[in-house]
Amino acid sequence: MILSIRNQIPGTVVSVTSGEVMATVKVRLDGGQEITAAITLEAVKELGLAPGSSVRTLIKSTEVALATGAVQGLSIRNRIPGTVTEVTTGGAMAGVKVTVAGGELTSAITKEAVTDLGLAAGSSVVALIKSTEIALASV
Repeated sequence: MILSIRNQIPGTVVSVTSGEVMATVKVRLDGGQEITAAITLEAVKELGLAPGSSVRTLIKSTEVALATGAVQGLSIRNRIPGTVTEVTTGGAMAGVKVTVAGGELTSAITKEAVTDLGLAAGSSVVALIKSTEIALASV
């Protein structure tokens, strides 16, 4: 299957914490970072997820926010440091490619945000991703 989702980073399930309807799944990405995905309990069962399972994390580029430094007082727990490798701007929006340990993330943000943050190739950034915006695929 070919997907339009640009951000597809492989990893291994570290833990699964189940609730009544939803579960949080901690994944260690191939680059060593840990991120958390909040998915339905039904999806956990259908994918057969358990510690040690190989997965691919899927994140739409529109769900990747960028910060130029550490952010305090924010509920987003998935914070992946990286370096901007490319910025492509259009009339209103921009695509920002960020190299992270173990792969690459693409963020679709406004052109205004790129200007305000002073983003360019070589800029250090932190990718911020809500756990509810991460999908998982079994490998």
